[in-house]
Amino acid sequence: MEFFVQRSDLVNELELVQEGVERKASIPVLSHVLVEAAEFALRVTATDLELGVRSKCLAKVRSDGACVLPAHCLRELARSLPEAEIHLKSLENEYVQLSCARSTFKLVGMPKDRYPELPVIPKPQAKVPAGTLKGLIERTRFAASDQEGRYTLNAALLLLAPDSIAMVASDGTRLALAKRAAQLPELARDTRLLIPKKAILALHRLVASAGEGSNVEIAQDERHWFFSAGDRVVIARKLTGNYPNYEAVLPRDNGRVIEVAKDGFRAALQRVSLLAKEGQRAVCLSMDKGRLELSSSGGEYGEAVETMDIQYQGEPLQITFNQHFLDDFLGTLKEAEGVRLEMKDSQSATELRPAADDNYLYRYILMPLRS
Repeated sequence: MEFFVQRSDLVNELELVQEGVERKASIPVLSHVLVEAAEFALRVTATDLELGVRSKCLAKVRSDGACVLPAHCLRELARSLPEAEIHLKSLENEYVQLSCARSTFKLVGMPKDRYPELPVIPKPQAKVPAGTLKGLIERTRFAASDQEGRYTLNAALLLLAPDSIAMVASDGTRLALAKRAAQLPELARDTRLLIPKKAILALHRLVASAGEGSNVEIAQDERHWFFSAGDRVVIARKLTGNYPNYEAVLPRDNGRVIEVAKDGFRAALQRVSLLAKEGQRAVCLSMDKGRLELSSSGGEYGEAVETMDIQYQGEPLQITFNQHFLDDFLGTLKEAEGVRLEMKDSQSATELRPAADDNYLYRYILMPLRS
């Protein structure tokens, strides 16, 4: 095997597949990537047996072949090189020589036959606009649980219907739900996909790299979900179990409503939280006629208070939130100028959403901190 590839192209493909690389290296070959050269293309594959990712780019192939190389080492080497053409060729005993400009490296590889094969992609059952899927992921992925014991909550739920696409993620304390109208004429019936959090990260890389106006083809077999965009694919092993009934926790009678400027509200939260007790970074919101007060106390260095003018004529209310959880949501509102908070009382779930429509039905449900 021997080929030439632009340094930026190789780095890009290695970045795209990195979620599929096994980091614990309990099986050594899973910490490697499969590099294949044929005709005018270079294909890079990574898998940890739960998630598989494959990408492809143009290359000048002098002789076809394949090699299995340490993923982290190859990625770091490529990133450290100047922007130029990389020359890679196989040597004896699974060694591979990598050259670029004045640098030459010899990497110890592994035999190709040790590398697991990815399953064959079946016929797609739906085509989803890549931009829509990207928007759904960015509005929800932060809310999925990081705790390994919370099996189905370590995932996001993707809901496909003939006229809409939605995604839900929750960690039990908060829930993010985003939905957008879409026409999926190929879809035979409503479909629910439970996608592991690691696969969601790989899928986001896939849709972010897709061209304007491109689609993501979704397919399945008995054990896997397949997401394909052009020559790139993400394969996620299906999870067993059912996602919790998220509709049961959506508030329905939150009658206390305020709207605030997003940027001013976010900046005030960040300032006030600097003097909050470490950990939860609790910030208390106190609402009264025409006034919102943000405050924190209990920290090592003092306390903070900041006020904002609002349109509010309801009964006084105090409610306390984890500032990090508020900031996660506010950080997703790239275009929105305002944010709407709908509350019931100091102990019930609050619903947040953009103050104006942005083509997505976007709801964020957050439980307050107990006082």
